[in-house]
Amino acid sequence: MKRFLFIVFLFTLFSCTTNKVIIEDKPKQFPQDYFGAYYGKLKIDNGGSQQEIDMEFHLKATDSVGKYAYTIVYGSGENRQERQYFLLEKNAAKGEYVVDEDNGILLNAKWSGNTLYSMFEVQGSLLTSRESFFSNYMDFEITYSNKAQQEKSGDKGEEIPEVISYPIMVVQTARLYKK
Repeated sequence: MKRFLFIVFLFTLFSCTTNKVIIEDKPKQFPQDYFGAYYGKLKIDNGGSQQEIDMEFHLKATDSVGKYAYTIVYGSGENRQERQYFLLEKNAAKGEYVVDEDNGILLNAKWSGNTLYSMFEVQGSLLTSRESFFSNYMDFEITYSNKAQQEKSGDKGEEIPEVISYPIMVVQTARLYKK
């Protein structure tokens, strides 16, 4: 009898836990479920020194279908730099977006899981960006490498191809809270 009650207790506990997870795990829609303004500090690590500045990220609807206001703000007061871009749906079903800097520069972006990824090259530099969204905050990250600093290895025939790596010189990270 005790064994039976114990099994019923475990089954009940498991059922309650499972139901709770299902309720909390309802799928979110990008970008609509993440609209808002996020605030925090950006930490910049360039190897030898580190600094911290205010940062904001704004994601909002516009009057155009598939076009969203995508604004990044660095600093505050006299040092405030506001970068007003747009996020465009390229193929939302496949997670394909474009960050339009509204000056002719278009950056491909990929939505996967809860994260928007992008990688691009500008003036001999490689940059990657990652924006992960959660219920009340987001994590922002940019890495920077200089292509001139490339390091080659491998190149041992067909079985071991040449591999080029790029040392990461700057890492920018922020946890921004939704208000």
